[in-house]
Amino acid sequence: MPTKQIRGIKMGYEDTGAGVPLVFVHGHPFDRSMWREQTTAFSSKYRIISPDLRGYGKSEAVADKTMLEEFASDVAALLDELKTDDIVLCGLSMGGQILFEFYRLFPQRVRALVLADTFAQLDDEERKQARFDTAERLLRDGMHDYAEEVLPKMIASATIQEQPEVAAHVLTMMRGTSPKGAAAALRGRAERPDYTPLLPQINVPTLIVVGSRDEFTPVADAEFMRDRIRGSKMAIVEGAGHMPNLENPAEFNRVVDEFLKTLE
Repeated sequence: MPTKQIRGIKMGYEDTGAGVPLVFVHGHPFDRSMWREQTTAFSSKYRIISPDLRGYGKSEAVADKTMLEEFASDVAALLDELKTDDIVLCGLSMGGQILFEFYRLFPQRVRALVLADTFAQLDDEERKQARFDTAERLLRDGMHDYAEEVLPKMIASATIQEQPEVAAHVLTMMRGTSPKGAAAALRGRAERPDYTPLLPQINVPTLIVVGSRDEFTPVADAEFMRDRIRGSKMAIVEGAGHMPNLENPAEFNRVVDEFLKTLE
């Protein structure tokens, strides 16, 4: 996997295929390998760029707190290095919130958005405190037990039972994540802005995708975004939890492919 020096850190990424650039931004606590099914499906028609965010995968963790603006600026700097613009951005969960920040900072660089299993609103006080508490726990105890606990929320119970290879992949990503990087991101997300006012300002084609059994960001969160982003389209992946791109990649890829064809 190639790496580049980006804004003071070593950043790992994948860059494959040719054509319109699709930039995939992973969620927490994962890495770029969560997009392997999409890379396989779309790299014959598009240029696929998937970074490891700072503190995740092969990218370095250097701070105690990473704000979403930092992640978005890293992605923009990587795209500068790769001489790439006019991109379709796809992000899941935290990755979707990074998309909001990227669009806020660099709207002229974005051709379209795919927002998967994410939400725009501020955390309530309980959820905000839980992020800080989890950050401390990960630094103290590591990722192993945490990964086991959150797996049933990350993917649907049926996925765990019927697709053990998917469950194993998700566990491997979570356990392999740097506790320092994960904690820094949790602290930054606890202090993120409310992106609700940004939603009516989004004026590029937007697809919203959500798993029907997502516990972290349920269908109501997707509907909230759909109702505020003009002209946006929404797709529900039945039976999937928080990671429909891995739980039902055929359906996820189908709805994304249909959306991409409308951009042509």
